[in-house]
Amino acid sequence: MMPDPRMTPSNGRVAHVSLEGQVQAERFVKGRWMMVQQPMVNITDTPRGTRVSQLLFGERFLALETDEGFSFGMAERDGYVGYILSGALTGAEDATHWVVSPATHLYPKPDIKAAPDVALFFGSQVKVTSDRDGFRRIQTGHYIPAQHLMPITARFSDPVGIADLFLGTPYLWGGTSRWGIDCSGLVQTALIACGIDCPRDSDQQEATLGDHLPEGTPLQRGDLVFWRGHVGMMAGGNMLLHANAHHMAVAYEPYDEAVARIGAREFGAVTAHKRLSQLA
Repeated sequence: MMPDPRMTPSNGRVAHVSLEGQVQAERFVKGRWMMVQQPMVNITDTPRGTRVSQLLFGERFLALETDEGFSFGMAERDGYVGYILSGALTGAEDATHWVVSPATHLYPKPDIKAAPDVALFFGSQVKVTSDRDGFRRIQTGHYIPAQHLMPITARFSDPVGIADLFLGTPYLWGGTSRWGIDCSGLVQTALIACGIDCPRDSDQQEATLGDHLPEGTPLQRGDLVFWRGHVGMMAGGNMLLHANAHHMAVAYEPYDEAVARIGAREFGAVTAHKRLSQLA
């Protein structure tokens, strides 16, 4: 079986040392862990190529090679391989907290009336250096409202509740944030926030997540519904919550209507209903 290039840190010139003897490359390296230093950055399939995923502020990326302004490597979050603008990366630091609101502002001082410099998104990772007046100062010198952060090891228990935070978010192929997100990005974000490991793409998710439900099994909150190239999450009450190009947003849609519409116009018939053991 050919290795999945999405999960194989090799581009012919360079490969991770773990692949020595398995792939052909001019050199094998350990790489260097870097960290995203801007609100988000695209992972592309080639330098200046198509966006296949994104990383958020503070997330780590194992850079194996840097050439002409792009770094090739893999994301720590899910092992996804691709290219990132080198200027978006800096030396890795150990995060202490993560952003748990859909978005949060970075203030130049601990004052809600101060003009914020920039925003970070749900899932971003930061290093808190001090507390002051209801704010937490992070490694950049900015302040974040304490209510918008949780310790880096803290997790939620309801993936649907997390996915609901993104309701109305614009659909964006390869997106992973409140700025824009796709179907598998929404599922991945929701599950990781609840401590459930989850790969990036819908076909990977269908292959690895949960247990298949026999035909006719009543669907419950948190069940995943797969099509070829699409995934959604049941929210209960026969409602499907998914990021989709029909609404161009994260939206609720009656399950039966979604099945009929998608079957007729987009991805064909449902390929799997799956239930996560962690939620059963």
